[in-house]
Amino acid sequence: MAKRRTVHSCQSCGAQHPQWHGRCPDCGQWDSLVEETYEAPRSAAAKGSGRGAAGLPAMVPAAEDEKPRRLSEIDMDASPRLPSGEGELDRVLGGGFVPGSVVLLGGDPGIGKSTLALQVAGGLAAAGHSVLYVSGEESAEQIRLRAERLPGLGGSLQVMTSTRVEALAGPWKELVPAFVVVDSIQTIQTDAIESAAGSVAQVRESAAQLAATAKKVGSILLLIGHVTKDGTLAGPRVLEHLVDVVLTFEGDRSHAFRLLRASKNRFGSTQEIGVLSMASHGLEAVENPSELFLEERSTRAPGSCVIPLLEGSRPMLVELQALVAPAPYGTPRRTTLGLEDARVALLLAVLDRRSRIDLLSQDVYAKAAGGVRVAEPAADLGIALAIASSRLDRAVPPDTAAVGEIGLGGEVRRVSRLDVRVAEAERLGFRRLLVPAVCHREQLERRSKDAAGGAAATGKRTDCELVPIEEVAQAVDWLEHNGVPGGFS
Repeated sequence: MAKRRTVHSCQSCGAQHPQWHGRCPDCGQWDSLVEETYEAPRSAAAKGSGRGAAGLPAMVPAAEDEKPRRLSEIDMDASPRLPSGEGELDRVLGGGFVPGSVVLLGGDPGIGKSTLALQVAGGLAAAGHSVLYVSGEESAEQIRLRAERLPGLGGSLQVMTSTRVEALAGPWKELVPAFVVVDSIQTIQTDAIESAAGSVAQVRESAAQLAATAKKVGSILLLIGHVTKDGTLAGPRVLEHLVDVVLTFEGDRSHAFRLLRASKNRFGSTQEIGVLSMASHGLEAVENPSELFLEERSTRAPGSCVIPLLEGSRPMLVELQALVAPAPYGTPRRTTLGLEDARVALLLAVLDRRSRIDLLSQDVYAKAAGGVRVAEPAADLGIALAIASSRLDRAVPPDTAAVGEIGLGGEVRRVSRLDVRVAEAERLGFRRLLVPAVCHREQLERRSKDAAGGAAATGKRTDCELVPIEEVAQAVDWLEHNGVPGGFS
């Protein structure tokens, strides 16, 4: 009879300990150790197979395939990227899927993870690729009903409903799919572990076996993962280290658009962002996200400012809103939505100390309109202007935007790629942009050097006026002299 042993696994980091601790010795998380039972392999040949290192037993290649090779002898063109058919997804991935890669897609329930996976799988199947869609949450009939409203799905898509890792070995070996979807990794379990599906051990071992098989066979593996109540991916932390790409699907259910970000990407940048819109017939790419975020903007009300953000190579204009009101109680409230609490608190302190605006006795509410999250430091000047606009009851002119990072001394610091931000603001009709003075000087010096050397100007001439701002007090003074009184033009 196989020998069993009991270990205590951390739900946060996945570390295993022989006895229970109130606090995990590895990551320091309290009350995160859960008792799990392992069954030792029955033979020496089975050792290691339960750990997932060798992949599925029926899919293990010949030993000669694992011989070392010189790096110079490896042909990069032998495994070209596979376009997903979804432009926004390809942008975030860096040009498409890499053969043999493992992608983890996470997001809130109902955000559209399964819809996106089914669209990609169906599109690749329609293009002639062999695709296997494995579902542990839905029946085949339910998948067919969902596929009816998604246009362009290939009828050759292979669908399988199973929750056992070992059951995938036969179909995987027979079809040799180029693309495999597992929805979701929390519902899949392996016979090597006795714990329930979704536990730390099951998620770790199942993902390890599937990932090892995908890399040795050359299939692209897309794992759909659940998230916890605080927004992090459920399961052990080792799951994120195991995969090659970690994608996060974000969005507000009250809004139609969805944001696709990469928090880890071994084959591309993690700064790119994809914007999609949820429609009745599936997810659609949003070519001009700036127009989507600004289509309901009020140009007369105070407390609003537009900022040109930069997500990777994509510029986006986002509206920031603020409301300053007298505090009815002793302690004023600071409430934010879509903005970092610490950043808003810092800017409030800078405005109070470095300008003539009194905010200590005022309630302050700040948000990024449209449900988008703003974390770039270049949004500081826009947040400060929105707060000052509400406090002074003077609206920022509708054709004006602002960008710049604010330091604790009140100085406005430089931002990256100002020319791209200016071009996007001008494209949507903005004729004035408040920028850091250092960026303005650098642009003038560059143009003067080009003119002195007889070369063509490196920066594109625009009709958008750049207003240099050195300190946050200067931005507040500019608003007092150029803002629209009472919020009406």
